[in-house]
Amino acid sequence: MIMQQLLPIALRRSTHPKVTFVLVDICKYFNAICSKAIVVEDVERLEKSIIITLCNLEKIFPPSFFTIMIHLVVHLPSEAKVASPVHYRWMYPIERYLLTLKKYVRTRSHHEGSIAEKYLADESMTFCSRFLHNVETKSNRTERYIDGYYGASTHTSLTKLEHGQVHRYIIFNLDIIEIFRNLHIEDLKQRYVYDMINHFHIIDISFSYLFNIYV
Repeated sequence: MIMQQLLPIALRRSTHPKVTFVLVDICKYFNAICSKAIVVEDVERLEKSIIITLCNLEKIFPPSFFTIMIHLVVHLPSEAKVASPVHYRWMYPIERYLLTLKKYVRTRSHHEGSIAEKYLADESMTFCSRFLHNVETKSNRTERYIDGYYGASTHTSLTKLEHGQVHRYIIFNLDIIEIFRNLHIEDLKQRYVYDMINHFHIIDISFSYLFNIYV
């Protein structure tokens, strides 16, 4: 979830545009691969695009970053076409269950025996608990977090500074406003003799005001 949804938002204004473009492509790639429904044409398109993305990635990161796990990303579309969507093949549930089995180990010299003994004990306790009435067990006990809401709802108003920050964040991150941003940057390039276009403070303040005039 972090890589597929949240990381692209966090990277948009925090790194260089060339770096952001490549990393966002990687996030979109995994988002498409991990979708519940996969179209064959989209998978074939991903097979071609990931090669270019990894080549661009090699221009940014040092060679030591590219281990075998990075190069395996190229083969994920082919695996998706053969083995169906990835949510049927996740290793995460298995790894979580392996952690549960790891907690069963009490005798380090006899791992299998400890796991088998604890697993049998858990199954026996679960089976017996289904025949016990008016007894709180693991299967029928009340959930911990059912307390509901605390306190009454409150009304909050944004300050002038906060309102300006929210407004600038929206207009600088919406794709449909990109044409207005480009027009504003070109106007600043013609207006200022020196290279002041790199000062983001000027762009932030002036574009927020001029955008209201544009619309």
